[in-house]
Amino acid sequence: MQPTILKQSQGHYLIEGELSMPTVPAISKQFVELFSSIEGENITIDLASVSRSDSAGVALLIEVIQLANTANLTLLFSNLPQQMKDIVEISGLLDILPLE
Repeated sequence: MQPTILKQSQGHYLIEGELSMPTVPAISKQFVELFSSIEGENITIDLASVSRSDSAGVALLIEVIQLANTANLTLLFSNLPQQMKDIVEISGLLDILPLE
């Protein structure tokens, strides 16, 4: 399933689908487009509907942080799936991710 970004409410977006090597490039482009259209907001990215993720999904989170910083947005990730949390902890990235 190709991932999509769904707007839930002002500043709150849900990622739905799989975050893996084949799917991450498409959703990365969606984030570039999304962040270029909003300014100065507090953004929450809800990961509750991520069905599966690998290290490419975690790399996407790092890229989203960089995109948000460039766009001057305040970012927060919520509902990090256990599979992603395990990769983040093993990679030593827990301290750099803005988690709820």
